[in-house]
Amino acid sequence: MSLINVSKLTFAYESSYDNIFENVSFHIDTNWKLGFIGRNGRGKTTFLKLLLGDYKYTGTISCSGVEFQYFPFSIEDKTKTTLEVLRNKLINNNSDVETWAIIKELHYLKLKEDILYRPFNTLSGGEETRVLLAMQFLNDNNFLLIDEPTNHLDAEARIIVANYLKNKNGFILILHDRMFLDNCVDHIISINKTNIEIEKGNFSSWWANKAGRDKFEIDKNTKLKKDINRLTESAKRTSKWSDTVEKTKIGGGNAKGYIGHKSAKMMKRAKSIEHRKDNAIEEKSGLLKNIEGSFSLKISPLKHHSNRLIYFQKVNIFYDNLIICENISFDICHKERACLRGKNGSGKSSILKLILGDNIDYTGEINIASKLKISYVSQDTSYLKGSLENLCKESLIDETLFKAILRKLDFERIQFEKDIEAFSEGQKKKVLIAKSLSEEAHIYIWDEPLNFVDVISRMQIEELLLFYKPTILFVEHDEMFGQKVSNKIVSI
Repeated sequence: MSLINVSKLTFAYESSYDNIFENVSFHIDTNWKLGFIGRNGRGKTTFLKLLLGDYKYTGTISCSGVEFQYFPFSIEDKTKTTLEVLRNKLINNNSDVETWAIIKELHYLKLKEDILYRPFNTLSGGEETRVLLAMQFLNDNNFLLIDEPTNHLDAEARIIVANYLKNKNGFILILHDRMFLDNCVDHIISINKTNIEIEKGNFSSWWANKAGRDKFEIDKNTKLKKDINRLTESAKRTSKWSDTVEKTKIGGGNAKGYIGHKSAKMMKRAKSIEHRKDNAIEEKSGLLKNIEGSFSLKISPLKHHSNRLIYFQKVNIFYDNLIICENISFDICHKERACLRGKNGSGKSSILKLILGDNIDYTGEINIASKLKISYVSQDTSYLKGSLENLCKESLIDETLFKAILRKLDFERIQFEKDIEAFSEGQKKKVLIAKSLSEEAHIYIWDEPLNFVDVISRMQIEELLLFYKPTILFVEHDEMFGQKVSNKIVSI
């Protein structure tokens, strides 16, 4: 066991006036399995880069006998076999690992031995993710910094990787999939508005504890607010009485002494009340600093004259005469929230693109309701650029509504002035979701909308879809989101 000690860490990017971290201190046991959570843009990936020494900072980060390894990382020559890639990387990390040990590690990730002898560039995204994870755990004395490993994993592969990590020690995992985190971590490190906290347990226990703390602070804040108002009025009355008594000090003798004593007593009481009020104000000022603004979102779905909006009957989809998926039959009716499920490469995105009218070869019957208005969120965010104002103009959406939704999804106002290309991947996805929510549509079609989106925003979007019940067809590998939101499953 070793400790990673972080003491008085302060960091800001050169182009920013605001600190990402300020005077942060904590320690991490290298045997822990840590889930790292926090709103998009709070600095999770930045913190991993600081551990790696990629940025200059003030304060100290110290550890003994531990080497940090970041995931994902690039492979220079992907034409080599998977075994060659692994051996080259392991040699570079001064590890001497037998082939049987590599095969054993791949077996834990449900990968067959023959994958070692295939060119690395023939691996799917999910296979590549699992191979590279196995390689990093084969290196001794590594503490892994795992950044969003599930973006190329379907639901089945996520379960495999979660079970694999459950049996490992020594990593920080940035992830927003609640079920995945519950399955494999034993500590949560959270970036809050004002600090970083570490707590023993998984995501569900952390969330329950946070909800309890938040409720306590909200109730305490309400009580103190009432106390402050009561004490303010009481102080005013006491001060007024003191002034009135003071004015009656006319003449001399015992009466004057008595009145003076009574006046002084009332003034002392007024000061005591003021002191109690100041203490209540100070205590109140320390509350609610880490309450997350999980404000409710709104949506305005349109009602179509037809009940059935989409109909597929025995559809086969082709690319260059190669069949992608076959014999697909389903329909989507008004108020259905359908989750489209299937392994990676099974044709889910192609089905959505067919509905959107893309020129894709297919056979079978497809009927789309006439004059159907569709709002689409794509997997890809690379085309986003320019200002939010221009995006609103090009998309013909209300800018005020659009920015109000982004604010509720934890966008700071300063973000509105930046080019979209400077946003994090999670923030770009929020832009697409906010754009979709600003559009009037009969059906919302979302293709993996939650990649990189923080967990609190995911729960906000869940609440939205369950409250307004729009018609939606979506692809999403976040199992908990799919279970909560969908009232229909379309399996490919």
